[in-house]
Amino acid sequence: MNINLAPVWVIAEQVEGVIPPVCYELLGKATELGKELGVPAEVVLLGEVSGEQKEKLFHAGADVLYQVNFPGFDKFQTEISSKIISGLADEIKPQIILIGSTFLGRELAPLVAARLKTGLTAHCIDLVLTEDKILEQWIPAYGGLIAITCPEKRPQIATVARGVFPMPAFEPSNTGQLIQVDKPEDIVSRVKTLEIIKAEPEGVPLEEALTVVAGGAGAGSQEGWKQIEILAQTLNAALGSTRPAVDEGWVELETMIGQSGKMVHPDLYIGVGLSGEQQHMVGIAGAKVMVAINNDPKSPVFQQVDLGIVEDCREFIPILIKKLKEKMVKPGPS
Repeated sequence: MNINLAPVWVIAEQVEGVIPPVCYELLGKATELGKELGVPAEVVLLGEVSGEQKEKLFHAGADVLYQVNFPGFDKFQTEISSKIISGLADEIKPQIILIGSTFLGRELAPLVAARLKTGLTAHCIDLVLTEDKILEQWIPAYGGLIAITCPEKRPQIATVARGVFPMPAFEPSNTGQLIQVDKPEDIVSRVKTLEIIKAEPEGVPLEEALTVVAGGAGAGSQEGWKQIEILAQTLNAALGSTRPAVDEGWVELETMIGQSGKMVHPDLYIGVGLSGEQQHMVGIAGAKVMVAINNDPKSPVFQQVDLGIVEDCREFIPILIKKLKEKMVKPGPS
């Protein structure tokens, strides 16, 4: 491998000293692309983590790890981060930069792309190389999938959500080079983080749930949505949603599944009152069994699931909840 050739980069963040799973998933993909291109896979790590986690990045395939850290950098400082990343990119000249579609990544990626005067494709669901070694960045659009390329500018930048790519194999024998990156003296943030208030998540995290109940516009109202919430609670399932349900204000953005939301891999997925738009369905591609409830027999969702129930969810869900609760009640002694 010629390490003088333009590498493939992954921007790895840390949350309270822990590297999110999506960063390892992207490193697995970066390693795959790097092998195909004959170039190294490198990681730019924002903030401090344990030595064990740094070793884990090497075990996942990183050839070089750039450690960026200084006092206060563990706060949400995308302005400083984008300046440091773009400055380092001007020096190293990576040909591809992959960034996790996290809260930080979604804000950081366009800032980096703008500073480097290059393109950015957000919410990719696949990344492949053409015969000319150009990165095709696949996203759902216009009822199907389209590939976006950046043939002229470099680096090619893409954001990808957790769960799109599998976790890589970790090889303890893999080693790499650790390079400390100091903060340039001329970089000063115009923003100061005064306080971070965390909202404790309720219920089962979507990405880890074995059962997911997701609702869409077919709920019809806040009252109809409440029945979908009760169904999820009854099944001890995580609650998901589509964009229309979020736009109606029935549920928080954090519940949205799909291209611009979360990727889930449950054993059982139940879609209630949703049409099966591609932007949502790509988020449940990893589900083992998929069930849909919709009152339109011609709805596209029925072409994509294992079991379809043609019923008005506003009438069907309360009956289903009642039957489920009856099954869960154990009979007393005779």
